[in-house]
Amino acid sequence: MTTMHSNAIVIERLFTSLDRHDPRALADCYDDNATFHDIAFDLKGKEEILSMWRMITSGDIRTTIEQIDADDCMGSARVVDEYTFRETGRPVRNVIESHFRFRDGRILDHRDTCDPRAWGAMALGGMPGFLAGRLRFIRKWAARRTLSDFSRHHTV
Repeated sequence: MTTMHSNAIVIERLFTSLDRHDPRALADCYDDNATFHDIAFDLKGKEEILSMWRMITSGDIRTTIEQIDADDCMGSARVVDEYTFRETGRPVRNVIESHFRFRDGRILDHRDTCDPRAWGAMALGGMPGFLAGRLRFIRKWAARRTLSDFSRHHTV
């Protein structure tokens, strides 16, 4: 039996916390000065990242970990997120490749990639999905607006 690298354990804790809908445990995986980037968000600092996780975990997301690799500095994971996109009620099955940089046992940089065209078709469908799948600025604008609205109505 092989033991997991301590940074692989951080990645596992991150995604199991997502599956358990535990935003505070998610945030605890990050360095105070962490950054997060995906097809819609560019977040800086643990508090912005915590706000995003609060919003995401308020929905019906389920996460399956397919693979984790990590060493002293870097890590990666492949996960599948399944959820209902709340703006449309459409089901989404999103395959995500995550890449991490670590500092002192915490995530310093987290970058998620997926197929934005497939995501747009699942989450939005039709012309809105076509456009959102191809134009990052639309996804980024909508994500910022949605996160801002959520944060205004869900203070902690």
